Amino acid sequence: MLTVPELCEELQVSRSTFYNWRQKGRAPRCIKLPNGDLRVRRSDLNHWLDDREDRG
Repeated sequence: MLTVPELCEELQVSRSTFYNWRQKGRAPRCIKLPNGDLRVRRSDLNHWLDDREDRG
């Protein structure tokens, strides 16, 4: 599972952009841990990226 900083680094976006996407329902599916931290499964990120692939 990826942490928010790892995800942001991989996607080359800022944390504020990620949280903006999350607020708008456009971010990859997240898991909220009991301590409040977020994690993203690698498989969920890959699926999210596949859904955004430009097939034009």
